[in-house]
Amino acid sequence: MATTSNVQVTISLSDPDLDDQELQAEVENLLPQVREVDGVEEADLVAATETPRSAKALGGFLWGVLSAQVKPADIKALFGFLSDRFGNKPIKLALKTPDGREIKLEASSRKEFEFAMQQAQDFLNNTKNTQDSNGEGSTTDRG
Repeated sequence: MATTSNVQVTISLSDPDLDDQELQAEVENLLPQVREVDGVEEADLVAATETPRSAKALGGFLWGVLSAQVKPADIKALFGFLSDRFGNKPIKLALKTPDGREIKLEASSRKEFEFAMQQAQDFLNNTKNTQDSNGEGSTTDRG
């Protein structure tokens, strides 16, 4: 039986309009939906074993955070789902490959989700080590 190494994706919600308990309820509602996304092998709340200084934990889990094991070929499906669900809300994503490489991404609009998805795919393919220098679509204009 051939095995494919999955990517660990940590999803952190941060909505300033929600208090901690509402944020946790949002994550708990999101969890079964993430489990249904194509390519998601497993998803769960993140245990608070190593709580970052700025994170809050309740009942042994980090508030507003969940983790999923995703087949690399299906990362686009997860990003598409998250974009549809949180298109204009802030979200942080961290991807970790089996070889230990990591990338952290943030998005708060559909356009940023598309950009983050492309960055994630490039990271996973390990083919794009330099930025495109043509400047198309650049949002870093300083005029």
